[in-house]
Amino acid sequence: MARARVEDVWPLSPLQEGLLFHASFDDQGADVYQGQRGVDLIGPLDADVLRASWEALLGRHDALRASFRRRTSGEPVQVIAREVTLPWQHVDVSGLAEADAAAEVERRCAAELRERFDPATPPLLRLLLIRLAEDRHRLVLTSHHVLMDGWSLPVLFGELAAIYAADGDTRTLPGATSYRNYLAWLQRQDKPAARAAWQAELAGAEEPTLVAPADPGRRPGEPANLITDLSAELTRDLTRLARGQGVTLNTVIQAAWALVLGQLAGRTDVVFGATAAGRPPELPGVESMVGLFMNTLPVRVRLEAAQPVAQLLADLQKRQSALMAHQHLGLPEVQRLAGPGGVFDTIVVYENYPSPPQEEPAPERLEIRRTPAVRDASHYPLALIVVPEERMHLKLDYQGELFGREDVVAIAGRLVRVLEQVAADPRVRVSELELLAAGERALVVGEWNATVRPVPSLSVPERFRERAAQNPGAAAVRCGVEALSYGELDARSNRLARYLRRQGVRGESRVGLRLPRGVDMVVSMLAVWKAGGAYVPLDPEYPADRLDFMTVDS
Repeated sequence: MARARVEDVWPLSPLQEGLLFHASFDDQGADVYQGQRGVDLIGPLDADVLRASWEALLGRHDALRASFRRRTSGEPVQVIAREVTLPWQHVDVSGLAEADAAAEVERRCAAELRERFDPATPPLLRLLLIRLAEDRHRLVLTSHHVLMDGWSLPVLFGELAAIYAADGDTRTLPGATSYRNYLAWLQRQDKPAARAAWQAELAGAEEPTLVAPADPGRRPGEPANLITDLSAELTRDLTRLARGQGVTLNTVIQAAWALVLGQLAGRTDVVFGATAAGRPPELPGVESMVGLFMNTLPVRVRLEAAQPVAQLLADLQKRQSALMAHQHLGLPEVQRLAGPGGVFDTIVVYENYPSPPQEEPAPERLEIRRTPAVRDASHYPLALIVVPEERMHLKLDYQGELFGREDVVAIAGRLVRVLEQVAADPRVRVSELELLAAGERALVVGEWNATVRPVPSLSVPERFRERAAQNPGAAAVRCGVEALSYGELDARSNRLARYLRRQGVRGESRVGLRLPRGVDMVVSMLAVWKAGGAYVPLDPEYPADRLDFMTVDS
């Protein structure tokens, strides 16, 4: 890019560095960090004004004009262009039958998502406007996650409505605060204090928490997902639980995921990733900035069997709150500090973004309505995305080559069961929570444990006599060069048993066997049993006072 076309050069945020690494590491096939959001536009639409409004947004928010390059030193930077051309497509499917129109919309959206962005060519977003009917359109935004986070989207769509209503004029809005202010804030943070805090939090975690099958040569495939919507009643119960315990809903979800993860990994000390909003409240204008603020960081949960869930929630919230001031540190650095214990392959994303103000639709006014169609993924084998609406929305993104559909359905079921039990009684202990479905429990406890076999009610001497009668010549005991067959062992133990009976050994008699390990010990054990007594082993290598104590005590 020519110097005259460059407005500024910025450093990268920690997550931007990570996303660019993944984009360059695997530059073939789909880029899992390209996402897609759609909105329905209801009412009369001027497509030219809409396009001009988006061009105004590009001019208003410098972060949207970023490209990503490396200096000659190898340092990654984002280069802000003075001007960029908005990638824009306008298609019309209003003349097609309903089914054909839906198929064409799906095909167009999928093609947009498959086409990879070049990080060095701005802007890393493009727009597709689809005319569905005279007064109904769909606007599809495809963008790279390195450009902006989920919080930025309602900011953009809220400003879009205001700019469009003003015929593409941005002067009705307050001035935009640059993403550069946040990057400067990052540079001022106390890195040593953050490193010490994360080291303390992850101290003692010695093993990775991994649930996906190990496959070092695996390349990320097409992601799949499973969507579960909780009932409105359960969502209200979870909200009441969080308020009653003085914790956030996010903490409740993280604790529930930790319990499911502990069962999956067979661990009582688990670590998983979670996204932090990363917008420091002390930074002026941060709530309306556009850019990538969020960060992915480890969450550690210790699962003690006797601990009530209420205590687990309180402890988790307390530790997460203490780490909030240190969430600016990048994940690679945190994991270097923590060692293997900071490694994980599952992540929880809690999408608690502000919504733009809803206005009453007017006949002459364009209404922007969110659509449920969201295409997003990550490089993690298993990711839980939570949207806290009237009915809490749970989405499990997974790699289909690592997890079967049935496995993911079972995992989602366990998560919902944990949430139901915790909402019903937060005093329940961790060990009392039932994670398995009825069918799973029947399989583990019943079918897999079906080891009942008919066993004859014979004593050991009786079983031994049967064996000796069946094959008296088979070797029964060997020690060094000395060996006895079953017949010989039976005869020798019978002779000793008759001697013991003459000496008064009967049922409940204790007979001390002060013998080294060997053939004679086995003969003596059988003889005592045959006489009806119980043997007391007295190791001749024990000190005399120890042997005296054992003799008297027995």
